Amino acid sequence: MAGEERMTLRYRILRYTPNVARDEWVNIGVLLERAEGNERALRLIEEEHLARVRRLHPEADLDLLRALPAELGGRLAGPGEKAAAELARWNDTMSNVLQFSPAKGLLAEDFQAELARLYEEQVGPPPRARGGLAESARSWLRGKLRDVFRRHGVFGKMKANVRVEEFTHPGDTFKFDFAYQNGARGFVQSVLLARDVLPSKAMTYTAGHIRRRYADAEFAAVTDAEPALENPRHQFLVQLFEEQNIRVVPMARVEKFAEELRVRLQ
Repeated sequence: MAGEERMTLRYRILRYTPNVARDEWVNIGVLLERAEGNERALRLIEEEHLARVRRLHPEADLDLLRALPAELGGRLAGPGEKAAAELARWNDTMSNVLQFSPAKGLLAEDFQAELARLYEEQVGPPPRARGGLAESARSWLRGKLRDVFRRHGVFGKMKANVRVEEFTHPGDTFKFDFAYQNGARGFVQSVLLARDVLPSKAMTYTAGHIRRRYADAEFAAVTDAEPALENPRHQFLVQLFEEQNIRVVPMARVEKFAEELRVRLQ
């Protein structure tokens, strides 16, 4: 497929310095902007990763970090020049504890994909800190899926790392890898057949809750392999998904799935 037009972007990393005297910081967010235009987005460290900040810096003010989404979200909400001025004033005010790094430029085809990549690379915990080999494999699968969606021109029409607590209960930490909406709401999750029994149960529980509000919601579980008939665990997961009308898409057939989405999300 023809590649998408590349755009010029710039990004800055938000750093938190709990002990100014030691001049040690931890990356807690990434701000991405178009070099031309008003598009900008800030992705901050996720709640479940704040414990890692506390481990690195026992004196860290987690209440301050939890307040950042509301604080910075309001400053980013205005027009381009106003938002830039608000962020500059905030940066000057908080420079002893919170500070944006100098801006760096880059070229990319997809704004949201680049934001997700920068977050994983600059802010998110290393793969081994997120569950060892299983999480490394899951990250690889999500990355492959993201690449397929980008090639088929649908990633820009999706949201990544979608929290579900608005559908279930406050505090629910489950997240879908990808979500979209074109009439019906859709959710896509990567699944390791050999390891993801409990995450798959959480997915089916979540699907049930979402369908209480959106009866036509659709779900897909993209598996790392074709479910084997002779493997009881594989077949258990297949049955689990079938009971909640969750489509099973082995990675070998994900190109066709992405093309179907491309046609529907135009």
